[in-house]
Amino acid sequence: MELDPCCLCRSFVKVEGAVHEDGKGLSNWDVYCRIQGDKPEFLVFSVAQCFLDLILCSCLFIAVEFDFWRVLRFSGNIVDGTNGDIANDHYHRYMEDIEIMQSLGLTAYRFSISWSRVLPRGRHGGVNQAGINFYNSIIDNLLLRGIQPFVTIFHNEYPQELEDRFGGWLSPVMQEEFVHFSETCFKHFADRVQYWMTMNEPNLLAEAAYEKGRSPPARCSPPFGHCASGNSDVEPLVAVHNMLLAHARAAKLYHEQYKSKVNGVIGITVCAYMYIPLREIEDDTEAANRALAFNAAWMLDPLVFGDYPLEMKRYHGSELPSFSLEERELVRDSIDFIGINHYGTLYAKDCIHSSCICNDSTCTLGTDRPISGFVYTTGERNGVTIGEPTGMSEFFVVPKGMEGIVKYIKERYHNKPMFVTENGYSSPGNEDDIYGHDVKRIHYHQSYLASLAQAVRNGADVRGYFIWSFMDNFEWSNGYRLKFGIYRIDRQTLNRIPKLSATWYRDFLSNSSLAGVYLSSTVPDENKDVSMVHSE
Repeated sequence: MELDPCCLCRSFVKVEGAVHEDGKGLSNWDVYCRIQGDKPEFLVFSVAQCFLDLILCSCLFIAVEFDFWRVLRFSGNIVDGTNGDIANDHYHRYMEDIEIMQSLGLTAYRFSISWSRVLPRGRHGGVNQAGINFYNSIIDNLLLRGIQPFVTIFHNEYPQELEDRFGGWLSPVMQEEFVHFSETCFKHFADRVQYWMTMNEPNLLAEAAYEKGRSPPARCSPPFGHCASGNSDVEPLVAVHNMLLAHARAAKLYHEQYKSKVNGVIGITVCAYMYIPLREIEDDTEAANRALAFNAAWMLDPLVFGDYPLEMKRYHGSELPSFSLEERELVRDSIDFIGINHYGTLYAKDCIHSSCICNDSTCTLGTDRPISGFVYTTGERNGVTIGEPTGMSEFFVVPKGMEGIVKYIKERYHNKPMFVTENGYSSPGNEDDIYGHDVKRIHYHQSYLASLAQAVRNGADVRGYFIWSFMDNFEWSNGYRLKFGIYRIDRQTLNRIPKLSATWYRDFLSNSSLAGVYLSSTVPDENKDVSMVHSE
């Protein structure tokens, strides 16, 4: 079977912009991005976007000043003081972007739907037709050019009203909201979209938002961080539990009512690090296995087997939520494929039988606690990094990790179909700008694709590979500082400027002797047309 390397993707917050236009509502990230030290900003929104019905007026536009103490519950800034208001202006320039995709020779594009653009107030408001029209146009124009849309329903962004009203993912009410959002997407797009992902990296979202407090709603507790409120030992578990049940309910709805429209499939994407022992001792080997269970398996075990990993049950007490018998049946086997977002490999050290002190920039605090699996993870050993550093402190160039994580998921989940839904290189500092080319990014993707090809030759049922990312974009709390794209964005003109990696990628895709990586996998005949390598 042929693995064809030809696709791209994006997240709404990162590239769309137009946050105040065409009826879009106020999102959690719209609020979070406006924390500038201790000075809350003023926001201007149309009356239709006034949330919680607390403000009533007949004027065309109103200014909403956030309550100072309310804003302080978010504990951090965007690193460079920016926001996603304009981002890459994909909302107005998507046709240009689709033309670029076609010129590269792409066959798939993975993108997410903005919850606050489609349902500005969740279940308590109507569908925003302008948002539906926007995504319909993207889908139609992709298909017209032979580019398959891969749609992610939830990618970290939701209406702020849901957070204010009942606490977002800490409440089971959020499950109902998510199912309503999913069904809205299915109703309008499932007649043309064949590939769905309910959520992007719920495990990473739980860690960033509820353990470390680095993403909205920015909740945490010591030693993980110093937020205004939160419980880092418990809340990540609660949030993930609600996300898993929300996923399962949406997947059930899709399978029962919408799958038959285009013989579609639905899955989920997880953040999937690879871990190897820090020391050549049995304790650290067990710690590496434990780290894998507390990372990817935290999500995937319930969705394949119907319950949390035994490794987690062993070290968590009553704080780990439990599934009822009915819920186990609901979550079990609720994914048709596994999406793997893989960026890094780290060392793992046991903290049960050894003392663990975080003393370098790549490790995290709280490794001697159950929420971390009593595992210390780091990118350094004896002062030497595990691989070449990148623009993110915890990401290193370790190509062998790709083969390792795919093998782990293949063996643990009986070779369930996989897509590598994200893999990419962030340039250290302003490397791309200084040198005007990005040879290291090219080498990164060449080496990771080679590692992935080896995993497939060993029998892994990998259906595709997405590069992160198409363009440099708004990288969450890192703002525009991190650059993963094969296209650079001029922040003044918003022009798309190809890097050397874009030229390499186009040539790679057009050269069948390079792009045609033949794989011996077990893909059913009806799915062979999706055997491709993609880019985010």
